[in-house]
Order: sequence, then structure tokens, then C-alpha cells
Amino acid sequence: MTSAPTDEQTPPEGAEEAHDDVEERDGGEMTLLGHLLELRSRVTWMAGAIIVGMCIFFPPPINFAVWDFLLEPARSRIDNFGAQAIEPLENLGVYFRIALAGGLAVSLPLVGYQTLRVGQPAQTQQEKRWIYPIAGGASLAFVAGMAFCYFVVLPAAYGFLFQFGSDLASPNPRISSYMGLTLRLIVILGFVFEMPILIMGLARMRVVHWRKLLGWWRIAIIGAFVVSAIATPTIDPVTQSLVAGPMILLYGLGIVLAWIVRPRAAEE
Repeated sequence: MTSAPTDEQTPPEGAEEAHDDVEERDGGEMTLLGHLLELRSRVTWMAGAIIVGMCIFFPPPINFAVWDFLLEPARSRIDNFGAQAIEPLENLGVYFRIALAGGLAVSLPLVGYQTLRVGQPAQTQQEKRWIYPIAGGASLAFVAGMAFCYFVVLPAAYGFLFQFGSDLASPNPRISSYMGLTLRLIVILGFVFEMPILIMGLARMRVVHWRKLLGWWRIAIIGAFVVSAIATPTIDPVTQSLVAGPMILLYGLGIVLAWIVRPRAAEE
């Protein structure tokens, strides 16, 4: 004698599809050990990408070409500009610093991608679909920030710094000091230009809301100048304004992007 199938034995029609939809929305789960192992794998990929990028800039012709390229903003504003090396290892230190900065810049797309893929099994399908656009947009924004710094910020900053009091003391900085300031400003502006992409991604994932961001505009302006004062090693108002100004404008652009990608259901 056979018994009729019960509700426990036979799931209702459409339950399997609904379960699949829930898995697609909610993503999977990971143990703590799984998170640590995946994090180790991601960090290994990032470190490998940076090392490969550094190898590109290790050959002297390429490294010295970048070196000469980074001296051009000061040369364009100061006649007969020249930097000096005081310590025996100063030039070698600058050489490795340029190689490291170049490796970081070249490996940024992969580093950003690996960072966004941390916790992949626990990510929802919507979050996974946004990984490639955010990683690509962040890389392009970083390049745009470096270009803005090189062609706009550095000439203006060095024009002010090296011409101020030049009648009393001719500018002849140490090469390590010059390259340290130059690379620092380039990296800072590169990350500053990623702000709209970051805000857009957080808004799309419902971490922040464009109305809240718009209400914080006063705090954003004050914060931009505070961050600029901390990030830039100089005390002159020109350099700090050239860093804080783009931060404020990019914050506004981030609010616009957050409004564009806002979840429509949240507005209803």
C-alpha cells in the first residue's frame, strides 16, 4: 500500500524557483577560515601584480625617463632648475621610489578588482555585476587624477613655492624631497578622483543615500580642507586649495552619480 505524497515530501510548485531567486539575491555564506584563505589569495595576487609592475620600471632607461618626466613641472616654471643629491644613496632611493610608485599605478586595475572580489561567495549577484564597472571606472579616475596633478597642480604649486623668495635664495631642492612631494601629490590626487566612483558604488549598494550626502555639503567642504592640510606636507594655501578644490567638486559629482544609480524602489 502506497501512501500519497505529503507536503513535506513534495515541495509546492514554484518553491524551487523561489529558493533559487533567494540564493541569487542573498549570495552564499563563508566561514571565518574561508574568508582568511580567500583574503590571503587576494593579497597574493595584489602583491604579485605590484611586483610585476615594478619590474616594468626597473630598467634604467624607463626609470630615468620617468624621473626626467617628473622634473618637468618645476623646469617649466623655474629657469635653470636643478635638484641635488646630498647623501650617497639618495639617487638610489629615488630610483626605487619611482619603481614602486610606477608598479602601484600599473597594477591598480587588478588591485582594485581583487579588493572588490573579497568575500566573493557571500556577494549578491547585483554586487558581482557592479564589480567590473566600478573597478574600471576607479582605474580611469585614478589616471585622470594623476594627469590633473601633473599638468595643473604641480606647475602651479612649484611656481609659487620656488618663486617665493627666490631673489634671496635660489631654489635648489634635494632630489629626494622633490620626488617625495611630487609622488605624494600625484598619488593623493589619483585617489581623490576616485571619490565619485566610490560614492556611486556605495549608493548603488544602499550604503549611503544622495539626500544624506547633499545635506552634508558643509561638512564636506570643511573636511576637504582638513584632509588637504593633513595630506599635503606643505603649509602654503595654494597647494592646499589645489587639492581641496577638486575634492569638493568631485564630492558634488559623486552626489549626482548617486542620484543617477539610486534604487528606484527606495524613491517610491
